[in-house]
Order: sequence, then C-alpha cells, then structure tokens
Amino acid sequence: MPDREPVTLTTAVLREWPLPRPGGDKHARGTALVVGGGRQTPGAVLLAAEAALRLGAGKVQIATAASTAAHVAVTLPEAYVEALPESRKGELLPAGGARILELASDAKAVLIGPGLADPLASALLLGEVVPHLDCTLVLDALATAYLTPDLRRVSHLSGRVLLTPNVSELAATLGADVDGVRGDPQGAARALARETRATVLSGDETSHVVTPDGRCWTTESGPRSLATAGSGDVKAGAVVAFCARGAPAEQAAAWAAHCHGVAGERLASRLPGFLARDIVGELPSALASIEAG
Repeated sequence: MPDREPVTLTTAVLREWPLPRPGGDKHARGTALVVGGGRQTPGAVLLAAEAALRLGAGKVQIATAASTAAHVAVTLPEAYVEALPESRKGELLPAGGARILELASDAKAVLIGPGLADPLASALLLGEVVPHLDCTLVLDALATAYLTPDLRRVSHLSGRVLLTPNVSELAATLGADVDGVRGDPQGAARALARETRATVLSGDETSHVVTPDGRCWTTESGPRSLATAGSGDVKAGAVVAFCARGAPAEQAAAWAAHCHGVAGERLASRLPGFLARDIVGELPSALASIEAG
C-alpha cells in the first residue's frame, strides 16, 4: 500500500482513539515482561519496568543479570525479578532463553532491550527467544541488532511487533548511513516497517510511528531536555504498558510517544535539568491530562 500522509498527534486526536480501559484487577490489566540490563546497566530495566507499572500494566516481571537481580528486586518491590545467567563481562547469556520463554508464556507483552550493551550478545540471546514467542513483542535499543542479518526475523509475529530504535540504532538496523537517516528519520522508519512487517517508533525532536501498511503519526511534544540518559528506556516501558493493557502496536506507540513528550513538557516548566527517573513519576499525570483533554 502507498504511504499515507502523517497524522499529527494531539490530545484531541488521542481522545478519539481511547486506550483500552484498565481491568478491575491486576490480572485483567495484563502482565508485561521486561528483559534486559547487565552488570553495568541495571537502571535501564528499572526505568522501563516502573514506567510500565505507573501506566497501568497489571503485573510486571523483570528478567535481568544475576549479579544485579537482588538490587533490582529491592529497588522495585512491586515487580517479580528473575536472575539470568551472565557472561564474565556481565552480559546476558543465551542460556537464559528458556527461562525467559517460561516467563513470557504468562505475559501479554514482552519488552527486550533496555540496558543491553553488546550487539552480538543481544542477538544471540534473542535468537533463543524470539522465534518461540507468541505474544506482543517490543524490541528496544540494541535488541534491534537481532534484525540486522535478516529483517524478516519477526515476521511470524506480524501485527504484534513494535520496534523502538533511536536514530543511530535505526540506521544500524537498516545498514544505512546515520547522517542520511538523521536527515529523513520518517522515511527510514517507513522502510524498516515495510521490511520487518512491524510497527516502528523512532525519531529525534519529532517522533514518528509508522506501520507496515503505510500509516503514520507524528508528535513534536516534549522539550529538548527530554533527550537525557534513560529517557528512551522510560518510553519503551510506556509502550509495553499499553500493549499489556491490550492496545494494538500502533496505538500503544502513539500514546506512549505523546505521553512521554507531555511528561517532559510538564517537568521542564518547573524542573530544569530533570532526569529520566523524574519522567517516570510524571507519566501518570501526563496520561490523565491527555485523557481528560
């Protein structure tokens, strides 16, 4: 299908496209599984998992490096935390794939990527997991390295896959020049969506949500200060929260991108120099403001 003109996301547009209402208990609101982190990067899964909880996921599970699992569990006591085998460098090993699949069998949506630091190690781990999944999958950050050799590797989950690379990760996944992608991030995102048959959320000052059939939404919400370390992990957590609640991939991406930006705007008005952890705490109020109009 031909590419369609982008729709600008606003509060009015989103209110005409309401999210599934949260269920009456935690089971009805869906379980989200967050896979990632490492010895040097435990904070990434914490940011993503807390964002998922604050935006309405009923239950959140975290699968992360054994050396940091206890710390993660104490820091976020609301989540179930699983310790996975790791390499001497602290990267997750493919041997943890079977346990991830066991956890994923009870999850409505799985997020893989926050805090993964080695592209090859990430690709090996995902090779043990992704082919066997049967739920909504969100691939963030270096988890997209799994697609580099073959962009069709997630085609068995068509309609239930969401990719959230930043611009440099988008370029690497496509094997394209990063400056060229930075000059036309929407075009690059459209290309990746067509090739992978997945919904793609990417961009920089403007975020683009594109689908394989050519639909596109854009949002410029959010101040420049939103580009801070860990901010992408928060956005990925917002995406998986809405997926766990039952939103289709493109709706989850659109609401997450705009809500993330609104949270940044609200923070910037009163807290210059905010951190990614501040964005997490602002998400519920940002969501409420959008839903209330």
